[in-house]
Amino acid sequence: MTTPVAGEPVILCRGVTKRFYLYEHRTTSLQEMARRLVLRQPIHVRTQMFQLRDFNLEVRRGESVALIGPNGSGKSTALRLIAGVYTPTEGTVETRGRTVAVIELGATFQPELTGAENLQLYATALGLPSAQIEARTEEIFAFAGVERFADVPLKYYSSGMRVRLAASIALHADPEILLLDEALAVGDAEFAHLCKGRLRAFRAAGGTMVVVSHDLVSIRDLCSRALWIDRGEVRMTGSAAEVTLAYAREAGAELSGDG
Repeated sequence: MTTPVAGEPVILCRGVTKRFYLYEHRTTSLQEMARRLVLRQPIHVRTQMFQLRDFNLEVRRGESVALIGPNGSGKSTALRLIAGVYTPTEGTVETRGRTVAVIELGATFQPELTGAENLQLYATALGLPSAQIEARTEEIFAFAGVERFADVPLKYYSSGMRVRLAASIALHADPEILLLDEALAVGDAEFAHLCKGRLRAFRAAGGTMVVVSHDLVSIRDLCSRALWIDRGEVRMTGSAAEVTLAYAREAGAELSGDG
């Protein structure tokens, strides 16, 4: 894959729609399908529950873009479409560059395995080569503050330790494009500060980020641009400062870490 040059679009979403349905009845066999066709009954009985409608986004190399909005607005759906977790119902999504999506921190962690074994598993899932994982193991554990527990089974880790380890692995994955879903407030305040420092360095080095977060202060700090998504549609786009201010005013929220 050719590395995009500075300023070249690395994320392109054109006319993207994603629909979700609640199925009241789902046909599961050829026999039932034939019967329903003969009786002129619908193959499936479903009700549309939510859709992200006509989502368009262009992100250039080196940009940091935030997706904000209330819970259930569609911002995480948009991020999952960019990450390739979801397939669009309509439209196209393109990414150009090695992409790491931090959507569910530690989703592949296995409690019976040690921290070191889970690091190998999770880093492999994120696409890191084995040699790179081995070279960065000590650094990853030190950043997470759990270096003394590398050989301890994960079931003995606290929830905070697991989150810190997962975040550290993701932040050391050296992506060209980093997709973050509610990953700006991981761990305690000290660790969150460390993570934001690493994200600033990633941005300064020309990395590309798309961030979903309720932390409006961090968005203003880390992102140059923002999209406000409401009820499945982009309501406003502009600078991170302008969009977060407009959203905070309407939502009655303060520009604080609590979003």
